[in-house]
Amino acid sequence: MLTAEHAKRLEQCLTGGGVAILPTDTVYGLACDPLRREAVERLYELKGRPPERPAAVMFFALDCAIEQLPELDAKERAALQALLPGPLTLLLPNPRRRFPLAGGGDSLGIRVPLLPERLAALHAVERPLMQSSANLSGGPEARRLTDIPPELLKGADLVIDGGELPGIASTVLDLRNYERCGEWKIVREGPIERVALERMLA
Repeated sequence: MLTAEHAKRLEQCLTGGGVAILPTDTVYGLACDPLRREAVERLYELKGRPPERPAAVMFFALDCAIEQLPELDAKERAALQALLPGPLTLLLPNPRRRFPLAGGGDSLGIRVPLLPERLAALHAVERPLMQSSANLSGGPEARRLTDIPPELLKGADLVIDGGELPGIASTVLDLRNYERCGEWKIVREGPIERVALERMLA
């Protein structure tokens, strides 16, 4: 069971420009401050991930995500409220180029995890974080800390043990044309299937 102390240590790690390993509602992730270039570069270096490949920006509360993206149109905002929190990564248009270090340019990936009670203390973290799965680029997802490559565990400034996780990476849903024409498509299959998405967006 995570506590307020875990949330505090995560906040301190992000503020200090560190890289953290943390549990989510899907798999273990690597996280850092999305606005600090040295932290983002270090996260990519640890993973061996090409810097041109974008990463998601995670919020632990939906209200915080919506507050940080005031340019969202009514239909996009309604979609976020219908779909999140949950094991989804939503690709949205990013006309104001927010979080440029996350690499998406005119697109932005957003995550708001639906944490089980034993991890819910992390909801106290109010700041956004850049998040990518805690594996080497192209490697298997980590369900347990023991699944994470030793070099990542050694290289991280903070490791939070959340026990065993579901182990299936988030469904990635492209909503970049949703406001304009109601179009959406699944980019990566995950825990939320098409039928459930159709129902949530109806």
